[in-house]
Amino acid sequence: MTQPDTRTLDVPGASLVYDVRPASGEQRFPTLILAASPMDAGAFGTLASYFPDRTVVTYDPRGTGRGVRTDTTVDSTPRLHADDLVALIDALGTGPVDLFATSGGAVNALELVSGNPELVRTLVAHEPPIAGILPDRDGLVAACADIHDTYLRSGMGPAMAKFITLVGWKGELSDAYFEAPAPDPSAFGLPTEDDGTRDDPLVGQNILSCTGYEPDFDVLSAASTRIVPAAGRESAEEMAGRGGAALAARLGTEVTWFPGNHGGFLGDEYGRPGEPEGFAAVLREVLQPARV
Repeated sequence: MTQPDTRTLDVPGASLVYDVRPASGEQRFPTLILAASPMDAGAFGTLASYFPDRTVVTYDPRGTGRGVRTDTTVDSTPRLHADDLVALIDALGTGPVDLFATSGGAVNALELVSGNPELVRTLVAHEPPIAGILPDRDGLVAACADIHDTYLRSGMGPAMAKFITLVGWKGELSDAYFEAPAPDPSAFGLPTEDDGTRDDPLVGQNILSCTGYEPDFDVLSAASTRIVPAAGRESAEEMAGRGGAALAARLGTEVTWFPGNHGGFLGDEYGRPGEPEGFAAVLREVLQPARV
């Protein structure tokens, strides 16, 4: 695969940076966008390398990586991120795209399809952490609010320790989660001192609007976009994995299972490799029906 062409896109309240990896040879498939939130484009180098026959686009959402929020008074919401995706797809000028979106990126992508289905041929929505479609929604909403409040009160380390504990919890959230002592940040290699910053894209900017997102299932079911809910086999009992299965149930379809866990697509980007080769094989199979 050729080296990416890095570009900048100014949108209301932010400046986005995206990378375009042109297809090798004739472009026979739609452009493929790989998206996450709050992960940035750096998460997808390995996965992108398995699709040399497609133009692959990755980007840094506003407030992450190279994506700069020029107006910090505006709340980050799925609708705002969806508007950014609309602007990105328009800037590409390649017509409707295929979109693999994971975690908060899947939430943003569902909102994109709700408003602009004509822009997306196939959406693979991998592990959207939507609390409201899960049976333990009240506990999950309370836990996410507590994480956000902890961040505002005590900073990154204590909040992220709670976040890691929450997202790794197996099965429905029980009283045991809330009755346990607050996790020690140092046990996760996190800072114990508060550095005073409060602009983290995960526990500061996006956690409440992302997990609190309420999909319009009537609109999604009627959309021209082919929506493929997905989850990792190893994370099926965790909040985001359960979100993928619940999304499938609400849309009246089957969940597509990918190898690995929530980060099954990762190579060695963060030192915690998943199963990218097997992951890419499933993704290719899922996208195969959509040709230019």
